[in-house]
Amino acid sequence: MPDTRTRPWHGIMVATTLPLREDLSVDLDAYAEHVRWLIAHGCDGVVPNGSLGEYQTLTDAERAAVVRTAVAAAGDGTRVMAGVAAYGSAESRRWAEQAAEAGAGSVLLLPPNAYRADEASVRAHYAEVARAGLPVVAYNNPIDTKVDLTPALLATLHADGTVVAVKEFSGDVRRAYEIAELAPGLDLLAGADDVLLELALAGAVGWIGGYPNALPESAATLYRAAVAGDLATALPLYKALHSLYRWDSRTEFVQAIKLSMDIAGRPGGPTRAPRLPLTGAVEAAVRAATEKVLAEGLR
Repeated sequence: MPDTRTRPWHGIMVATTLPLREDLSVDLDAYAEHVRWLIAHGCDGVVPNGSLGEYQTLTDAERAAVVRTAVAAAGDGTRVMAGVAAYGSAESRRWAEQAAEAGAGSVLLLPPNAYRADEASVRAHYAEVARAGLPVVAYNNPIDTKVDLTPALLATLHADGTVVAVKEFSGDVRRAYEIAELAPGLDLLAGADDVLLELALAGAVGWIGGYPNALPESAATLYRAAVAGDLATALPLYKALHSLYRWDSRTEFVQAIKLSMDIAGRPGGPTRAPRLPLTGAVEAAVRAATEKVLAEGLR
């Protein structure tokens, strides 16, 4: 689809799942096809090597190959925001340099999460990775990282010149307004599928989404209606999809989205340990929600 964004990190950037063969090796051909398919069906770009891409389980060679594959398949590096999270700041910078060499347009960076880093450590971390030269999108996920990029800290990072945007995954939509007050030049990106509409109405200019992996067309319609303030279109669609979208914020999100992809006829497939296949009530709930959405004609 035509690229109408004014910045590489704007629009629907899909946090891509990674196709694995039955022996759990990475299927780069299937991944390239998936990237092309997402863009052809309304998404603006992709975010490889995020948690949905199971980056923590990849070898260095696999992780580098995923970024190169994404850039080649997207056909335009500005459509690729590479995940560069790592335990060490120097390692994150190396991944950012690799992304730049591959031709990616931006990177997504968690704060230090090997321990509960203080403000000085967080600022130094983002400054180190920004030296790689690509625009850095901060990723605020205090639930998992135990390091909270508060609106005040984000304003400081933006004033430092080390971040251009934030993927907001705290779930607290009230933060959108405080971020806009304290750092009006910092772009807000919806980071969790189940608060997309609320954050879009609060001024988000992008969405790093999970469930667009399975249902990109409905996601594209929803996002564009939401940012345009077209509630007549967005609200019914959001309600119809929310039973699925809430899985993006749960512990089993990788398996849930891959299962929904399988049901929708996409290459979801297995996950690497320690993630195990869904079973029992959780599997049944994801399956039922997916089948209901598909029966309603959403794709």
